[in-house]
Amino acid sequence: MTQPVYDFSERVVVVTGGSRGVGAAIVAAFAAAGARVVACGRHEAEVEGALFVTADVRKPADAERVVAKAVEHFGRLDVLVNNAGGAPHAMAADASPRFVEAVVGLNLLAPLWCAQSAHKVMSVQEDGGAIVNISSVSGLRPSPGASAYGAAKAGLVNLTATLAVEWAPTVRVNCVSAGLLDTGAGDEFYGGPGGLERMAATVPLGRMGTPDDVAQACLYLASPGAAYVSGANLVLHGGGEWPAFLRAQGEA
Repeated sequence: MTQPVYDFSERVVVVTGGSRGVGAAIVAAFAAAGARVVACGRHEAEVEGALFVTADVRKPADAERVVAKAVEHFGRLDVLVNNAGGAPHAMAADASPRFVEAVVGLNLLAPLWCAQSAHKVMSVQEDGGAIVNISSVSGLRPSPGASAYGAAKAGLVNLTATLAVEWAPTVRVNCVSAGLLDTGAGDEFYGGPGGLERMAATVPLGRMGTPDDVAQACLYLASPGAAYVSGANLVLHGGGEWPAFLRAQGEA
């Protein structure tokens, strides 16, 4: 499939959680489009196409340091992609306070700290900037085994809309809510042999999403083609899930 051509030459992009998975795909997509990219993560890494900064963006000082490093090296900041996130499976009744705080800190507070730091730079640039938050369909529907994660992602969708109003017209803020993704973890991650195929069968488009699908959405939202898009939540889920009544009807 032919993908749109984006030109981010002379643009500076920060991608949090950019060393692997979806984050690495986002870094690669912006680098291929000509951007100068700064990626960050908690563990030292070599990321092709990016300057890497070791940082824990749950800490406001680290979030500020990542943005400062981008400005120090490249003189400006045009795009922030808040990608760092995730959480292990945990039922709500068993989730400890420490676990919940860590999950909310990474998936909701860290994007806010990074956005605040980015805003300080973008708000005084003549052409402003764009922020893209990576959320999840877990924030839009019940998410058993991921209650803290889903609640944090729901908060991120709301934060996106609020910042878009507060920071207009200089800084555009949008969100991508990703659905089921095949990140290369394999069948075992989805319940053993045939797991990927079974999960894909629940999606109307007949396949799971890929990290590059998310990356392409980020390119669009950060591009001039989305100049009038702010406060939006792009739900990237292949049509969602087949309604349960259809399955029940078929079984009947």
